Formats: sequence, C-alpha cells, structure tokens
Amino acid sequence: MAAPLELSCWGGGWGLPSVHSESLVVMAYAKFSGAPLKVTVIDSTWRGSRGDVPILTTEDNIVSQPAKILNFLRKQKYNADYELSGKQGADTLAYIALLEEKLLPAVLHTFWVESDNYFTVTKPWFASRIPFPLSLILPGRMSRGALNRILLTRGEPPLYHIQEVEAQIYRDAKECLNLLSNRLGTSQFFFGDTPSTLDAYVFGFLAPLYKVRFPKVLLQEHLKQLSNLCRFCDEILHSYFRLSLGGISPAGQETVDANLQKLTQLVNKESNLIEKMDDNLRQSPQLPPRKLPTLKLTPAEEDSTSLHRLSP
Repeated sequence: MAAPLELSCWGGGWGLPSVHSESLVVMAYAKFSGAPLKVTVIDSTWRGSRGDVPILTTEDNIVSQPAKILNFLRKQKYNADYELSGKQGADTLAYIALLEEKLLPAVLHTFWVESDNYFTVTKPWFASRIPFPLSLILPGRMSRGALNRILLTRGEPPLYHIQEVEAQIYRDAKECLNLLSNRLGTSQFFFGDTPSTLDAYVFGFLAPLYKVRFPKVLLQEHLKQLSNLCRFCDEILHSYFRLSLGGISPAGQETVDANLQKLTQLVNKESNLIEKMDDNLRQSPQLPPRKLPTLKLTPAEEDSTSLHRLSP
C-alpha cells in the first residue's frame, strides 16, 4: 500500500480550490497525474509554518516548493509528462522559466503590493485564516516578502524602486500572456489533449488572476480579453475540480462579497486599534524608575538580628 500523501495548502474562494498560485500548481498536477493527495486546508487552527506552503507530507518526507513536490511525485510514479517528447520536455522548462520571470512578478504585485487589492481583498482573506494575533502580522510580512521578491527579480539597474518597476513588470506580464495565448491556440492543453506540468503551472498562475475579484484589475482585464486562456482555466476547473464554469452563483457571490467587506472592516479596525495603542505608548511620558528607600537598622536592632540568625 502506497504511503499517504498529505498536501497542506491555502484554501479556496471565488470558485477556486485555492487562491494561492503555488498551492494551485501542485493541486492541478496531482489531478493530472492521478496522485492521491489528501488536501489539508490551512485555517485559524493551523500551527505549522506558513512560509513554505504548499507542503507535502508523507511517512518519511516533508517536501515544500512546487518544483520539489512535483519531482517527488514523479519519483513516486505519478508523472503527468510521460507522453511528452524530449523537445516538449525542454519547451516545458523554458515556458516555466518564462512564467516565473515575466508573469509571476505581476501576479505578486496584483495580490500583495497593489494597495487597493491588498487592503480590500488579499489581507482580509489571508488574515481570516490565520490565528490572532498572527493575523495582524503575517499578511504584512507576506506582502513585504512579495515586494522583495519582485525587486530581486525585476529591480535591476536602472529600476530600483517599485514605482519604477511597476510599468515594466506589467508590460512583461502582458507580453507573456499574449505568448501563452498564441502557443495554446485552439488546443485543449499546451501539448495536445493531455495535461502536463506546463498546464499545471499556467493554470496555477492564471486561475487566481482570472477569478479573484479585485478593485484594481489592470492585468485581469488583459487576461479576460484572451478567451482561449480563460476557457483553458474554466475547463480545468470543471473537468478536474468539479467546479462550474461560473464558480458560484451570483447570490452566493454577493454573500461572499458582503462577508469579505465585513472582514475587511474588522481587520482594518483591529490594525488601527493596535497602531493607536502603540502610538499612545510611545507618546506617554517616560518616568525614571523610582528607587525604593533603604532602611537602616539601629545598632541595637542589628545585634538582635544577628542573634536571631545564629539561634537554631
């Protein structure tokens, strides 16, 4: 009997099994390859590390990062690429590198750096799945991590600051989407009728960008103009995750949006309260520590105390 495979990942919303791109890559590959994963969704009761999500746990191994998890699954005979030729395998590596260099920075910026999107969608959603008080700290840390990752990959001279990088990363992302659209054409998947690793990566990167409802939708609008990429995401959701093309009903979406708005207000209120408390502590007068008076004993009292110490 094969060892159980447990995948710990961020959960879903907006008709997606996960809103986290890297979690979605692994989940899609597992569906394509037939790997029997038991998915554990991170919520407020989770006590493990969230920095390395997704995490694959077996009886003998703990594996993080999508590329390493996919390699591990291949070694367990769950291979979605067994029908690919050598050239198609090389193309897969090239396209994945392109996605990580050209598209990923814009996806990270859309979720974690764009102010309106972060404060109204990303921060409340992730904060609701993290226990207090980490819910007030960890989303900000994840946002800074995304910003650092963007600047590390795209902030080469003369682009050093995020304001200078923004225009470039969105241009690169649109070019990448156009290239993917041309490569997919009218095919069901990128290498014919069978999904592979490349399809898992493209789906993982595109589906959250396509489905999550953001107030700022610059890249999302461009993606929705590429109908074959949208169809690609919808068909994978419908065929492999048993989700309808529309995700959830309009009435259900209204409920989700209302709950998210309430959660946004609550998280922002808690953050403002903590900031005010911190400001009050900083502004309060700092009094020097008061010294306690030292009591001095009279000679008679000292003699009496010494006798008591010596007595049995």
